[in-house]
Amino acid sequence: MSASQLALSGTYSMPLETNIFKVQQGDESLRNRIIESYQPFIKKVVSKVCNRFIDQTMDEFSVGLVAFNEAINQYQKGQGSKFLTFADMVIRRRIIDFIRKESRQVRNIYLNQVKPDDENGMEESYVEQQAAIDYYEEKCRIDERKEQIDGYRSLLLEYGITFDVLSKHCPKHADARENAKISAKKLVEHKELVSFLKKKRQLPIKDLLQFVSCSRKTIERNRKYIIALALIYIGGFSALKSYIEPETELVH
Repeated sequence: MSASQLALSGTYSMPLETNIFKVQQGDESLRNRIIESYQPFIKKVVSKVCNRFIDQTMDEFSVGLVAFNEAINQYQKGQGSKFLTFADMVIRRRIIDFIRKESRQVRNIYLNQVKPDDENGMEESYVEQQAAIDYYEEKCRIDERKEQIDGYRSLLLEYGITFDVLSKHCPKHADARENAKISAKKLVEHKELVSFLKKKRQLPIKDLLQFVSCSRKTIERNRKYIIALALIYIGGFSALKSYIEPETELVH
């Protein structure tokens, strides 16, 4: 039995997700105990994103705490992942946003400090710092994309889909791919369809047909591809949005 579980007193025998739902129903005392118990988890995630040790006195840790609390509020039944997996993703995103904001502030401060008379003497230094900031921001984007791909891979597995399977079920024709994108978008626009997908781990083909112009045969043939695209929306994998934005409104 872990220390974090013991810290939850009489509730430690319950799954963490059960306690999260209790908090969402108004148990603020339990919220505080969960946040306190999982501070080591928060530090671990934040430190990994920042690639350095983080303690409770640092701004990054405060951002992580707020993000963990945000995850408690936003976690839903049928989320497709355990709470800690979801919280990990939320914390990472908020820390990356914080780092980007800090990088922009450093850049603006530096630019404001450079006076016209200093431009020639500080040009080389500015170029070096600019390159460093650009490199760091690009690294953050790459890291975020990698994290989202890992999260997406895990979510796909819950629906029996691997990247290998997905590549084999990707429609060969561009118009078929675009129609699949449109079908996925229509699906996520209707809560009842999303609920069915999460609960049954199956595409609600019959109901989806009410909102798309594709034939049933077309949707059945591309069902795994449509599910995979819909999960990008549902999982909030913004770094993968290029895969789900229809280029044209194709209908058949």
